[in-house]
Amino acid sequence: MDQNITFIGGGNMAQALISGMIARGLPATRITVSDPVPEIQEVLRQQDINVTDNNAEAIANADVVVVAVKPQMLAEVLSPLADLMTNQLVISIAAGATIGIFKSLLGGYDRIIRVMPNTPALVQSGAHGLYAPDHIGQADRDVASQIMAATGLTIWVDNEKKIDAVTAVSGSGPAYFFYMMEAMIQGGKNLGLDEKTATALTLQTALGAAQMAITSENTPAQLRRNVTSPNGTTQAAIETFDHHQVSQHIQAALAAAEKRSATLAEELAEKLNTK
Repeated sequence: MDQNITFIGGGNMAQALISGMIARGLPATRITVSDPVPEIQEVLRQQDINVTDNNAEAIANADVVVVAVKPQMLAEVLSPLADLMTNQLVISIAAGATIGIFKSLLGGYDRIIRVMPNTPALVQSGAHGLYAPDHIGQADRDVASQIMAATGLTIWVDNEKKIDAVTAVSGSGPAYFFYMMEAMIQGGKNLGLDEKTATALTLQTALGAAQMAITSENTPAQLRRNVTSPNGTTQAAIETFDHHQVSQHIQAALAAAEKRSATLAEELAEKLNTK
């Protein structure tokens, strides 16, 4: 990671990536952030990061430009840069924005990689889906992988449409687990535990189960079977889940998220008048 990296937008996700890259040895002096918010600028300056509020100035000497702004701001941010793109690799972490949208707003510039990150990147435990068109070379793919791997797992997909599926599984996924945690905490309280105890038990159990699933040679399905003794307490709970078709409902929820992701991309393209 010996390239000059510019972030357009210095919010939480950008700051998580920056912290991860610095921890992996990238000098802070190689990072530039363009953001109009004085409070964000000050936080970054304290880390010896180059800061500006001028996007054109920020990308002038960049090898890589990471676009980390809200989707509705893309036209305002990208259009003025269309004539300034020379040979920079553009990495988008803007939700719902297709490569086609970026290409259109950048006047046909097409050295672009799209990433769907997720919020556990904020604690260096992210799961990121990446897509690049066929003309993007391996060197660019490796750079994108290195940047995103600074905050977690990186998985490449071979079709941009699959980014909608990534969004459904990992992009929105943390909320599903938080939802489950909420329910388990309330269930523990219903059974007589105080909130502090129910919360501590729930969160540690979630962490432990995830660690087991990550490190075990067994699949999650097998791990579930391993702890489900015949006629035991776990079996009673699993049978209740099955009776209420919890698995089917979760799968339907992911399908709904995937469909909404695709619709939001279409709506964004129409709003920005791009194809």
